[in-house]
Amino acid sequence: MNATRASAPGKIILFGEHAVVYGQPALAVPVTQVQATATIEPSDEWTIDARDLGRLYRLEEAPTNTPLAAVIRLTLTHLNISLTRHVSRVTVFSTIPIASGLGSGAAVSAAIVRALSEYLGHPLADADVSALVFETEKLLHGTPSGIDNTVIAYQRPVYFIKGQPPLPLQVAQPFRLLIGDTGISSPTKITVGDVRAAHEKEPERYQQLFNQIGAIANKARTIIESGDPRELGPLMSQNHDLLREIGVSSPELEVLVSRARAAGALGAKLSGGGRGGNMIALVTPETEFAVRTALEKAGAKRVIETTISEGANDE
Repeated sequence: MNATRASAPGKIILFGEHAVVYGQPALAVPVTQVQATATIEPSDEWTIDARDLGRLYRLEEAPTNTPLAAVIRLTLTHLNISLTRHVSRVTVFSTIPIASGLGSGAAVSAAIVRALSEYLGHPLADADVSALVFETEKLLHGTPSGIDNTVIAYQRPVYFIKGQPPLPLQVAQPFRLLIGDTGISSPTKITVGDVRAAHEKEPERYQQLFNQIGAIANKARTIIESGDPRELGPLMSQNHDLLREIGVSSPELEVLVSRARAAGALGAKLSGGGRGGNMIALVTPETEFAVRTALEKAGAKRVIETTISEGANDE
């Protein structure tokens, strides 16, 4: 059998992180500038080679709760194929920063599912890829919303409510974002768990915050689908302020967000789990260079430019 390769993009959440775990809507888009790639090829034994992720082992020795091993086993079970057939070497490479809010875990799993199913002659539909990746997300994040696996598997902007089929997010006018990386890893499982504990302690207060975030996400959807995307700026800033109140910002994120706004960004907010990871800034052609420069001077480890448009996003 010939080697088979498949890739999956990163992602960012535009609006609704954390509140999406509690039934509120969220908007997310793929980020094609960073990718996870999986290659499947014949081998004498099942091995997983993900050296850039610090993983290199035989599948039979991997614990059942290891996401990379789990997604292989899940895919084979879904296809009703025995582990002893089509023994393969799975090589993974990713340019997506780990634990940074860009969906690295879901992207790696999605790439493996696509490559393995195609290698075995049974390519899977987006919905099946998403469902399999969601099972590995549970290992990584505990109680994930499902938004990462959804936007990455479908590879297009989505409007998402937990437990409901994702809806395509129509982008009426393209808009430009800068993604600023704090360089600080922050596992989503930890921040989600902390927010859950805080919600259990003060349910009314936190539910009100989640409701406000959900309302912002719905307003943003309307703007993206039929309005002027520059109007998203104030909503981004409002969403960030609520996330700060929830307790998932950090000094590093606050510096990048404030510097981006001061340099001319129409709006800026953290994206993803928070307490590190990435922030996003809405820019125009006139302000992009100044905002990028400000982010770099403020300590961003790298800045990714992405244009949000219909279907996916482009360089």
